[in-house]
Amino acid sequence: MEVKKNQDYVVTIEDLSVEGEGIGKISEGELGNENGFPLFIKDTVIGDVAKVRVIKVKKNYGYGRLMEIITPSPNRVKPLCPVARQCGGCTLQCMTYEEQLKFKRRKVENNLRRIGGLKDIEVPVTLGMEKPWRYRNKAQVPFGSDKEGICAGFYAGRTHTNIDSEDCLIAPEINQTIIREIKSFMEEYHVAPYDEERGTGIVRHALIRVGFHTGQILVCLVINADSLPHADKLTERLIKIQGMTPVCLNINKKKTNVILGEKVVNLFGPGYLEDKIGEVTFQISPQSFFQVNPSQTEVLYKKALEFAGLTGQETVWDLYCGIGTISLFLAKKAKQVYGVEIVPQAIDDAKNNAKINDIANAEFYVGKAEEVLPEYYKEYEKTHNGETAHADVIVVDPPRKGCEESLLQTIVDMQPEKVVYVSCDSATLARDVKFLRANGYELKDVTPVDQFPHTVHVEVVCCLHRVNS
Repeated sequence: MEVKKNQDYVVTIEDLSVEGEGIGKISEGELGNENGFPLFIKDTVIGDVAKVRVIKVKKNYGYGRLMEIITPSPNRVKPLCPVARQCGGCTLQCMTYEEQLKFKRRKVENNLRRIGGLKDIEVPVTLGMEKPWRYRNKAQVPFGSDKEGICAGFYAGRTHTNIDSEDCLIAPEINQTIIREIKSFMEEYHVAPYDEERGTGIVRHALIRVGFHTGQILVCLVINADSLPHADKLTERLIKIQGMTPVCLNINKKKTNVILGEKVVNLFGPGYLEDKIGEVTFQISPQSFFQVNPSQTEVLYKKALEFAGLTGQETVWDLYCGIGTISLFLAKKAKQVYGVEIVPQAIDDAKNNAKINDIANAEFYVGKAEEVLPEYYKEYEKTHNGETAHADVIVVDPPRKGCEESLLQTIVDMQPEKVVYVSCDSATLARDVKFLRANGYELKDVTPVDQFPHTVHVEVVCCLHRVNS
């Protein structure tokens, strides 16, 4: 018997995919074979017995839509958010938070074993939050229209269909007030939302940042025009909100799904807000990269600092340094820190952040880490009579794709005593760890940190020690 699209089956969820989808098998009795047919089903939890409708069939597996929970898992909870199933964000909201942390630990451990070749590794518990709600300091809210009028919320999973929802439970409550003010302004002055298909309309997104330590708020409206009609009226409304620091526009007239354009026009305030991680103050502009969960970022960076084991005598390289968040954290404990980042504006921000914190032992370079560090290594040999460039500790916090092999090779050539690797993707982390282990390093410490509760994402910080000379 073949599995057919649009047919309903009852399955027991036995496992979770790396994307958090439940995995259940259509029983061999129904199919007349020995092994059963695996289905991936969103919004299910290990232990659920569920009625599922098949929506896609591949050769050896398929995808199903949850129709009904027949017997709930002991680890199932009712999502707090009313649009949790439609929204593409918090895909684990139907799972207890304790079980989410276990899932993330298993995900990291499995990748290190399967991809990294660390067959016997045991990853410690994921460091989670006491209150895993209202943790995001940044929201990018798309505007659109429906039969009710202007809508603003979030895109449904894997689509650009706008789900109208003013409140997101992982974002600050003040965001609701800001979104309502913008919608009210648009309705009163007949400012149309952007139509993605036609490329018409003006307001595309509202970028909202909140300084959790300072209470400062940044609002940047992304528009499909050179200017916003009646911008002064919107500014008047927004600056009445306590904490409003800058109000600005970002110009993006391209027909693209990239949210921010290159040009920013300041309407009010200094053009940035300030916030802190630990004792370090940062100025954050609309285009700055800054970790979205400030309390867990502090947990993550403290763990990285602990792994680095700095005594005040070390030279440290921080690769993919952004606006200097980790660099300046490290500089408090190191002799000298060098940061590298490809985005020129980010390096300008990093230099400025060093200045406002009176940190003189951090220098920053613009460029690709995989180009800057090898070039530095070659130039150092030329100018120092063949002497090899050295770093005591190298910290990397790469994008999801991980590190280029040429960069990893240069790290190996520079022979730091420790490599501290901060990762947002444990699969590419495991791949890079395998390379470093094959070239004289051994993984000593690893800790997952839950930066993004209720989602499948997990940050990992690990430390590799040099084991030969």
